[in-house]
Amino acid sequence: MGGWRPLPDGLPPEVRNFVAQLRELKDATGLSLAALGARTAYSKSSWQRYLNAVQPPPRQAVTALCRVAGLSEQDAERVAVRHEVAVEAWPRPEPAAAEDGDPYDDDPTIPWWERLEEPPPARPAGRLLLVAVLLLCALLLTVLAGVVLSA
Repeated sequence: MGGWRPLPDGLPPEVRNFVAQLRELKDATGLSLAALGARTAYSKSSWQRYLNAVQPPPRQAVTALCRVAGLSEQDAERVAVRHEVAVEAWPRPEPAAAEDGDPYDDDPTIPWWERLEEPPPARPAGRLLLVAVLLLCALLLTVLAGVVLSA
């Protein structure tokens, strides 16, 4: 463990320190990148990008690493704050390098259980009104039948 390649030149100190901390956490787990990927729902290649400062990790990945490393809730929160600071300072590649302007959009690193669900399609209001009218008619017919039968 710990045979990391040097971080790219020109990284802001916030990013450099944060990635160094992530590397220490990863090394403390004793897991390979593949094993870390299996334990965190983030692929080996994603962890390679995060730990080599190629791409900022999503907050969920940092939280998962803290959990696997056995950090206390308070220590994990400190790492999360450092993550926020590092992401703000993270250098962005030129928009020309990405098709849509954001080179990080193509990485589906949010686990399926944390993705926001799409809202169900809206039902037409007319259908609800029709059901209400039909129920009202059925109720009136029932009352009318009861009145006629009891008379």
